[in-house]
Amino acid sequence: MAGAEDGPGQQPELDEDEAAYCRRWGAQHAGARELAALYSPGKRFQEWCCVILCFSLIAHNLVHLLLLARWEHTPLVMLGVIAGALIADFLSGLVHWGADTWGSVELPIVGKAFIRPFREHHIDPTAITRHDFIETNGDNCLVTLLPLLNMAYKFRTQSPEALEQLYPWECFVFCLTIFGTFTNQIHKWSHTYFGLPRWVTLLQDWHVILPRKHHRIHHVSPHETYFCITTGWLNYPLEKIGFWRRLEDLIQGLTGEKPRADDMKWAQKIK
Repeated sequence: MAGAEDGPGQQPELDEDEAAYCRRWGAQHAGARELAALYSPGKRFQEWCCVILCFSLIAHNLVHLLLLARWEHTPLVMLGVIAGALIADFLSGLVHWGADTWGSVELPIVGKAFIRPFREHHIDPTAITRHDFIETNGDNCLVTLLPLLNMAYKFRTQSPEALEQLYPWECFVFCLTIFGTFTNQIHKWSHTYFGLPRWVTLLQDWHVILPRKHHRIHHVSPHETYFCITTGWLNYPLEKIGFWRRLEDLIQGLTGEKPRADDMKWAQKIK
């Protein structure tokens, strides 16, 4: 693979296998066209509202955290950054696994709004690279609104003394929400083989965020492993203990539902 030999920050040249991967089915696949057409103006409006509110809250909370910062907080803040990245990675895997494996596009409300992008992504993996910032990040911004609102409320209502005690915890929550907010942007970068800023490719090469080559493991059909897409740090250990497989076996045993049945249905569409 070309990506295995790339130096830090370099843009890779694709070999034939990688080029074929980037073209995998693609935008002309019947299922991909149908799924893309389900992206509605109402969904777009929801994404715009969530992005604007989310980033306003991020800016508000960051200013307050910086004003409260003390040198003695540094060790706990660093621990919070690492813990936030790990938990965000696990939660990204849990959501990704759930949406990939269960449910249907036909489900009321959540089907077209939230499951549809996962189905489209497996048929046309590079579709995400054609999504703009709003479409890429709108749903993640929706998910992180509640903790950001709660943090903003505390900054407005708690005393300075109480905030001083809460500071390490609030830094952890803030880091968790930042990693969560940008998870799909990081995911998009893992599918973008050309034109990435050098700082992004460096973070990928150093495995601070999800690397391109690492994420390709998930895109081997039937897409049953390596679900964590924030940093990817937890993919190997979760795979070694068979975490997702055991969880699927449990749910299938309890419900009789077959994992990835809806995903396969869309992949097999030919017209």
